[in-house]
Amino acid sequence: MQLSKQEIQHIADLARLELTDEELEKYGSQLSGILDYIDELKEVDTANVNPTAQVTGLQNVMRADEVSAWPQDETEAALGQAPEREGRHIKVKRIL
Repeated sequence: MQLSKQEIQHIADLARLELTDEELEKYGSQLSGILDYIDELKEVDTANVNPTAQVTGLQNVMRADEVSAWPQDETEAALGQAPEREGRHIKVKRIL
């Protein structure tokens, strides 16, 4: 699938890339090659292939989300390291 120079420029604009004419030619031919390869992959028969999301056999291990109280001395040590406190809470800057 050969892309026109205008199509490559449009894609570059969408990606907010400022490309020279030489780069447009280079990346245009590379992108066209990638699209040709995708067209080849579309021809592969995958009717009997199960969808795969994880191929390594790893499984997500979850633990119960349980609240446990800290010992008083550890709590005070942690709060003592805070630059600012408000009661038993660490005061931090607002993040927007």
